[in-house]
Amino acid sequence: MLTINIVTIFPEFFRGPLGLSIPARAAEAGGVRYNLVDLRDFTHDRHRTVDDYPFGGGPGMVMKPGPFFEAVESLGATSPIVLLSPRGRRFAHADAMRFAEGRELTLLCGHYKDIDERVATHLATEELSLGDFVLSGGEPAALAIVDATVRLLPGAMSDLDSARTDSFFDRGISAPSYTRPAEYRGHRVPEVLLGGDHAKVAAWREAESLRRTREAEARDRAEWQEREARSSARDAALAVIEQAAAKKAAEKARRAAAKARKAARSEAAARAPVDTDDQGAST
Repeated sequence: MLTINIVTIFPEFFRGPLGLSIPARAAEAGGVRYNLVDLRDFTHDRHRTVDDYPFGGGPGMVMKPGPFFEAVESLGATSPIVLLSPRGRRFAHADAMRFAEGRELTLLCGHYKDIDERVATHLATEELSLGDFVLSGGEPAALAIVDATVRLLPGAMSDLDSARTDSFFDRGISAPSYTRPAEYRGHRVPEVLLGGDHAKVAAWREAESLRRTREAEARDRAEWQEREARSSARDAALAVIEQAAAKKAAEKARRAAAKARKAARSEAAARAPVDTDDQGAST
């Protein structure tokens, strides 16, 4: 059985979804046990505080390390201990398969501006993200990972072959799917799916899967190139700002040095002995 520990300040967020559909079916089949851990149970003040102001100043609040460490230690949790973070590696189907084959998975859900970095570097064994966007907290990401994982467990799905033909299950993007009616508002199902020739259907699905996968890869490459171009433009702009700041600092230092030299000359002149004219003295 797989045990999934979810450490969160909002355990109620998960009770409804985990009691529905495939996550509930997986638990009923004995494939998974969900353990919701309230992070506030590991605080030590009457306000049950889990966050504080950031060192060094700045906006937002940072989640304290103590409650996370104590919560995980109370579980005796072992790897993988996953911190949900926009800085993490992007979650993939291969991760879901890896988690489904294990015996324990612990998910750490952050909130507010950030989590103390010591949670990432000294407690979590890995950081995962759903993509290049920011959520209000780690809870939606944790729920997505749970769903992607438990649907692979025995008993979770009535038709495991359906899962095997999903996108990313030992393949790329899956082929398009259609159901009745064969024609809807002038849009007709491809004829190859209506002819009953299973070999042709399989070949069509393979070709469509390959086409969709190539399109997705091309889109990903284009998005990556766009991100790289934006990053390069940002770096160039920062370089210009830094050069201007360095030039300004150098000019300020030059003026300060010139001022110091002038002051030194004035001080030296003031301290120099005054020459007397003996010719005007009486005899």
